[in-house]
Amino acid sequence: MRSTESNVTQSITQVIAASSLGTLIEWYDFYIFGSLAVIIGQQLFPSDAGASALINTLAIFAAGFIVRPFGALVFGRLGDLIGRKYTFLLTLVLMGGSTFLIGLIPSYSSIGYAAPILVLILRLVQGLALGGEYGGAATYVAEHAPVGKRGFFTSWIQTTATLGLFLSLGVIVLTKNLLGAKAFADWGWRIPFLMSILLVGVSIYIRMKMHESPVFSKLKAEGKVSANPLKESFQKKANFKMVLVALFGATMGQGVVWYTGQFYAQSFLENTCKLDFNESRYILLWAIVFATPFFVIFGSWSDKVGRKWIMLTGMLLGVLCYRPIYQYFLDATNVKEMQKTMLQSASEPVVERGLVAGKPDSLITTTVSKTLTNGMTFKESTVEIIPEDVLAEVPAVETVIRDVTLSSSSYLMIIALVFFQIVLVTMVYGPIAAFLVELFPTQIRYTSMSLPYHIGNGVFGGLVPFIATLIASFQGSTPLSGLSYPIGVAALSFVIGAIYIDNRRDENVMD
Repeated sequence: MRSTESNVTQSITQVIAASSLGTLIEWYDFYIFGSLAVIIGQQLFPSDAGASALINTLAIFAAGFIVRPFGALVFGRLGDLIGRKYTFLLTLVLMGGSTFLIGLIPSYSSIGYAAPILVLILRLVQGLALGGEYGGAATYVAEHAPVGKRGFFTSWIQTTATLGLFLSLGVIVLTKNLLGAKAFADWGWRIPFLMSILLVGVSIYIRMKMHESPVFSKLKAEGKVSANPLKESFQKKANFKMVLVALFGATMGQGVVWYTGQFYAQSFLENTCKLDFNESRYILLWAIVFATPFFVIFGSWSDKVGRKWIMLTGMLLGVLCYRPIYQYFLDATNVKEMQKTMLQSASEPVVERGLVAGKPDSLITTTVSKTLTNGMTFKESTVEIIPEDVLAEVPAVETVIRDVTLSSSSYLMIIALVFFQIVLVTMVYGPIAAFLVELFPTQIRYTSMSLPYHIGNGVFGGLVPFIATLIASFQGSTPLSGLSYPIGVAALSFVIGAIYIDNRRDENVMD
């Protein structure tokens, strides 16, 4: 008996390792773009584009999420027709190739608006590929998992999204520190994209050795494979009802919690709070390290107490806690107010002179590095634009705060608050693969679970950084206005889920 259990454990361990590695690499490929949005925006758009460059870059980033449901339909159908293994081999090749090519696209200064257009096309291919990857990996692992441990084993797949983000941040920070800020901004940002081809090659080699899911193999041998997975998934009333429940009662809320905690948090700290590039990424890296084990904890716990209330509690806590958390971020980085009473020292001004891009007007930037008594540091730059005809117009002057580094106490507190947000992510995301797998029958599972997952995550969740940043940029908005989007979506999903979702445990639904 012990030998049999050992063989099962060894088999499922190999399945998880092979599936997770490929999925982790795909998430890495997908997220390096978001992690480098500010720098990529400077490369893809005119130098005088200002804030619109970031918003346009986030829109390109979001486009990859919007097409994920279409990838779920295309590759989900393939997965239900020809099998899980070969379908997510194909998605891996498409993702890796697109990421590598993004690293080769010339900048706006070389090819103009062809640069963002080409990157947009490659992001769309990435989104299509990722739309087929997750459903395949989650289904593949779930169909190997023994009864009573499906939540535990599928939760390992759930860690790959966060670990892919961790890997992307780690590679970016390491590359930037090795090359220096200027070289990294000029050309070094391409290295994380180009490196992915090596990781993809290793993953393809491992996946080629995998066997097809035993449940799907049995279904195929018995001639019970669905002839039209799309029709069966969405034209049968009972199954379509489950698709809607999964979307609006679970994945929609899970998606906004995921992207608020792990993407909008970083974007807010860097772009709104003006934290130093490395500082914002180290905060997220530490939070991820401490929070990642909770994916497995909540996934395993869901086998015992059910999936429903773990996921919904994560959504509710997000609704209640986001505004006070982000208000603390603003208060802890408000150096304009702090320097009135806490200024300790200031460096000699550094003056840079030049011309406004594409104009004859003069540009004078005066930068002073300042230190506060609590240990915080920042740079205060006064940017003065002097028109060519100095008599015709008044010079435009703007003061900009940047490169803020935190005091020790604020640094630890912000890590703790980002950690808390990622724990909420683990609550909503850890059990959801098992939850989705158990909703649908084997012959249409890949298709049926992929669509609500990728609409919830790709559309509702993936749009969080773009929509929240856009809302906050409207005239009359406050920096916290953008939170109304994830809070509203999570609250609606909580209500729908509380009414319509069954509290499923690890049921034997694999036949």
